Amino acid sequence: MSNQGFNIIVLIKQVPDIEKVRFDVETGRIDRSSAPGETNPFDLHALEAGLQIKERFGGLVTVISMGPRQAESSLKDALARGADRAILLTDARLAGADTIATAKALAAAIKKLGKFDLVLCGEKTVDGDTGQVGPEVAELLGVPHAAYVCEIREVTRDSVKVVSDMGDKYLYELKLPALLTVTRELNSPRLPTLKDLLRAKRLNVEIWTADHLSEIIPVNQLGFQGSKTKVVKVVIPSTEHRKGLILKGDDAVEKIGEIILREVAGG
Repeated sequence: MSNQGFNIIVLIKQVPDIEKVRFDVETGRIDRSSAPGETNPFDLHALEAGLQIKERFGGLVTVISMGPRQAESSLKDALARGADRAILLTDARLAGADTIATAKALAAAIKKLGKFDLVLCGEKTVDGDTGQVGPEVAELLGVPHAAYVCEIREVTRDSVKVVSDMGDKYLYELKLPALLTVTRELNSPRLPTLKDLLRAKRLNVEIWTADHLSEIIPVNQLGFQGSKTKVVKVVIPSTEHRKGLILKGDDAVEKIGEIILREVAGG
């Protein structure tokens, strides 16, 4: 860490409203234009953790997101909450990325920025729900990482001590630089005031394309082209509703007994 404080990077993602979003069953992709976007809830806890460390020790918080241009609104929100710099990776050549291609793009952006002390991410995203990108970024950066962090117990110039909730809770100490993925139990994200929102409107979100990353990583390793996994088919299951059955006649009790026995045997 420099004498100016911590250099903190927070990775955030804009996700669609899962209750309203449509899936393109032909391409196996989410139609993100079909529903309003919002910041992934887990990432707000990562941002809050970064802001609290900055407030205590000084430094800068940079937020990075990859997505379409509308994701700029989530970065503006992060600036309103207290982030110092915002970068959006947006390019058709970055679209259709699986978790490893996404991690490669984010890691390349971090490398391009230069020295950092701590990278913070949400434990997962509500649209993908894999929990893979954060640890993959750490591996690509060659830094230690801890997942499912529910408490940041101690921060020093050289290390961070955290509690990880893996069903049982474990205490880890990581040398910096390091990466943490955090849970909702870590903190309560602050809400921006109207003054903060108006201030953020005047702040600039930097737009980086695949060309900005090409000095770090070949463009053909990014986006759909660089993805190691492909969605073969998307199936949207039909919703099962409770069914009613009316039994009449002298044998109704016997039929009920048969149904109960069949259900018990099946269970």
